Amino acid sequence: MNRIDPHTLAPPTVPAVPAVEVLSAEKTYPNGTQALLPVDLSIAEGEFVTLLGPSGCGKSTLLKMVAGMLEPSDGRLLVWRKPVAQLHDCPHKLSFVFQSPTLMPWASVQTNVRLPLDLAGVPRKEADARVMESLALVGLEKFASALPRALSGGMQMRVSIARGLVTQPDLLLMDEPFGALDEITRHKLDADLLELWRKKKLTVIFVTHSIHEAVFLSSRVVMMAARPGRVVEQFQIDEPYPRSADFMVTPEFARHAKRLQDSLLRASHADEEHAR
Repeated sequence: MNRIDPHTLAPPTVPAVPAVEVLSAEKTYPNGTQALLPVDLSIAEGEFVTLLGPSGCGKSTLLKMVAGMLEPSDGRLLVWRKPVAQLHDCPHKLSFVFQSPTLMPWASVQTNVRLPLDLAGVPRKEADARVMESLALVGLEKFASALPRALSGGMQMRVSIARGLVTQPDLLLMDEPFGALDEITRHKLDADLLELWRKKKLTVIFVTHSIHEAVFLSSRVVMMAARPGRVVEQFQIDEPYPRSADFMVTPEFARHAKRLQDSLLRASHADEEHAR
């Protein structure tokens, strides 16, 4: 992926206007399982917010509610001050990147990335131009004609991210996209994602189990506890961007990681207490 000169990029600003508002939203499934207690959360335009917590705490459930894939049992979710169901009338767009690449194995990289545009009826010439632009952003423009099986796991995830970017979203929702990758590939994609976030001025909500990934990426970390899922703490990662691998060996990084580790332990203990 092309490197971006950090000196040409001003630190991202965070206006007061919220991109996402979660207003006492909760989720209970028909079988009576309460996945989420009422959650209140506001995410401003330009933030990189990570949802962190033990398994079963509702991170993915909350993310899918923001995307409109799941409806809350009560409460409301607003994206740019509109209910999620009314986003088709909104000039802003959102995109969702799943845990696995979810690529069509019989289709080329170009066709996989173009899929959202084909479904939206975008003319082929315009769609192909946008596909190549998205592939260039993730460093895969030379692989447009390749089939997914010819790509490594990390490259397949880049294709998935390119597909998420091809609709030119303002809000990018990412559900543990790098969790199944080896450590070196994961760190590389984390760094690339930060470049894309800054270059495209995105708002990102990112789900992970990794404390180190959360510290490296985030402007804010939202800690959740499980059984039932709920937000228990929030942390500002008040370190400047751009962040390189060197940041991960600094005392500041260790300080943030320790705070999150302690919070995660508290959240896990809260789960155990609730289960008794």
